[in-house]
Amino acid sequence: MFKDLRYEKDASLAIITLDREEARNAYSDDMIDSITRAFDAAEVDDEVRCVVITGAGGTFSGGGDLKLMADHEGMFAGNPVQLRSAYLRGIHRVPRRLARFEKPVIAAINGPAIGAGLDLACMCDIRIAANGARFGSTFVKLGLIPGDGGAYLLSRVVGFPRALDLVMTGRLIDTLEAERIGLVHDVVEPNDLMETARKWAGRIAANAPLAVRLAKSAVYHSWDLGLDAALNLAATYQGIVQNTEDHDEGVRAMMERRTPQFKG
Repeated sequence: MFKDLRYEKDASLAIITLDREEARNAYSDDMIDSITRAFDAAEVDDEVRCVVITGAGGTFSGGGDLKLMADHEGMFAGNPVQLRSAYLRGIHRVPRRLARFEKPVIAAINGPAIGAGLDLACMCDIRIAANGARFGSTFVKLGLIPGDGGAYLLSRVVGFPRALDLVMTGRLIDTLEAERIGLVHDVVEPNDLMETARKWAGRIAANAPLAVRLAKSAVYHSWDLGLDAALNLAATYQGIVQNTEDHDEGVRAMMERRTPQFKG
C-alpha cells in the first residue's frame, strides 16, 4: 500500500517509518505520496490517537536525494517555472498535510535529520532524539534555500535568531545543543528511543481525544492570530468540548479521585 515507507498500528498508536535506508531515507516522489496517504489513513482511523514518525536504519532523514540533485533528475529537474510547480505539487504536499493533521505527531529521531529531514522533524509536535543524532539546515552548503518550508518551520520551533544562525551557516548541531535551544524535547539512548516515544504517546493518548485535537489546533492557530481572534477561537472550541461525554467523564473522575476512561 505504501512505497518507501512502512505504516504500522499498535493499539492507539500509528507508527510511520521512512524506508529508503539505501538513500539515507531521502525523499522520493513515492515517499511523498506515501507520507500524505499514511497521514490520511491515521486521520480517519478513530482508534489512532497519536502518530510516531521515525526512520529506518541509522538515519531519520537525509532530506533531498543527492544523486537526483547531481543528475538534475526527478524532483530536481526542470527550468525555474517547472521547478516551482514541482515543489508546489510535490514536496510541499508534506508540510501542508501535516499542518492539517489534527492528532498529535511525535518525531522519534533515530539519527541525522538533515535539510528537508530536519524540516520534517519540525513539522511534528514533539521531537525525541537518540543520543548521537545530528541536525542541520544545510541547504546553503548545496547552494539551495530551505525549499520545503524550513525557513517558516524552524523559526517557529527555535525562534527567529537561532533559525537565522542555522539557516545561514548550514552548520550541524548535536543533541546537546539541539536540546538546549529547544529543537528537541528529550534526548535518550538509541535503544530507548522508540520506548520513550511510546511513553510520550501514551501520556497524550490517555487524555480526551477530541480535547487533545482541538487544544493542538488552538495552539497552532492562535500563533498567527491577535488576542481577540484567539479568544473567539478558544470560546468556540470550549463550547464544543464542554458538551462531550468525555468532559463529563473527566469531571466525574477528578471528583471521584480515579483515572478517567475517555472514549472519544
